[in-house]
Amino acid sequence: MPALSAMIFCLLGAAPASVYSAPATITGALDNRFSDNMAQSADNESSDTETRVTVGIFHETDPGKCSAQTGAELGYGRWWDRTYDPETYVDGNFFGLCELRAGLTWEVNDNLSQVKRDSRGTDTPDNRSVKNIFRTGPRYMIPLGARDQLNLSIQYQNTEFREPEETDSERYIGSAGWNHVFHPTLSGGVSVSTNRADLDTGGEIDTNVVSLNWIKNWAATDFTGSLGYSKLTSRFGTFEQSSDGLVGQVSIERDVSGSLRLYLNASQELTDQTSDFDVRFEDFTFNLRETTEVRVTTLNFGGEKEFSSGAITRISFFANRADYLRVDDKEDTAGVDVTYSRPISPLWSFDAAGRYEYAYFNSNGQNDETFSLSTGLSYSMTQDFQLTGSVGHNQRQSDAASSEYKENWVILGLNYQFR
Repeated sequence: MPALSAMIFCLLGAAPASVYSAPATITGALDNRFSDNMAQSADNESSDTETRVTVGIFHETDPGKCSAQTGAELGYGRWWDRTYDPETYVDGNFFGLCELRAGLTWEVNDNLSQVKRDSRGTDTPDNRSVKNIFRTGPRYMIPLGARDQLNLSIQYQNTEFREPEETDSERYIGSAGWNHVFHPTLSGGVSVSTNRADLDTGGEIDTNVVSLNWIKNWAATDFTGSLGYSKLTSRFGTFEQSSDGLVGQVSIERDVSGSLRLYLNASQELTDQTSDFDVRFEDFTFNLRETTEVRVTTLNFGGEKEFSSGAITRISFFANRADYLRVDDKEDTAGVDVTYSRPISPLWSFDAAGRYEYAYFNSNGQNDETFSLSTGLSYSMTQDFQLTGSVGHNQRQSDAASSEYKENWVILGLNYQFR
């Protein structure tokens, strides 16, 4: 993983000076989080306080032959009563694009994110890993006339986890697609893609997809969709297994009014845990303790409403299924996420959040229900300096007594934006 991060910084340093016409935004934060059940244990609850220092950098270059977007946060936390060893947190994404000639571009993308190792476990350091997905390669768009174009792509992808016991992979992806503009607001076509993932365990996974794709735009609504057929073949030594089926994706966004936006996203794919599916659909969690081949299905719909007072309410309903094909095991989750924020005065603001999630694990018939509630205030001492405070409650009810827990927590923090 360090080699990949070094590669990104080398690419940034090699970019033309004109790309960096705007300075980066650098932020810093100091947070103290007290919990009366820091390990989220069913038994032997113990309180502790984590002090975490976080530095963030955000930068977007001006448009040109080469462009880049960078957003990253690096944090370091220590627990006063040593519930856990000191922890390093990292989340970030870099995307770079250079136009080599008309229609031909080269892309570089690196994504670092915190992920759960066991989807049945709690969101604590013992159950977290860092997933790094590095992807690069050329894309070529060839005009075939006023209404048609051919899109070709070859990509290399490397996925690594922080823990050596997790499965890493190298992936080679090729795709070709034809697109036709039927109307200024309607286009569609057909695409084929193939990719091979070479796992560090010695296994191989080949995935082939053929799909129809379309895009439709109305005055206040955008619609994109695809429907196709996929076949996944996995090999490990003399073992070989194949799965196939319908796959597709739908995305709808609608501006109901100037202050209300609604959306719906749905997808089904045949893939594995080293893919970027959980990056594209953040409510979905792979169980890294299961086998690799998986049919994933996700549905997410919700909306955002802004009021004249400046208050903003967001609500999201989600449902996911992971079907682990080699062991014929399924995991289902569904729930709702709600957030609310509003300014109280020019210096004070208020926010609140609530989440409910239901999970069912087919292997042992276990049902889990997880609830979380939080509320907080922030005070802007200056334009760049904020004081924050939050209180919250987390709770899980389960068929398995060892999975249940209750937690109350308090966070006090400082945020500063450097110029």
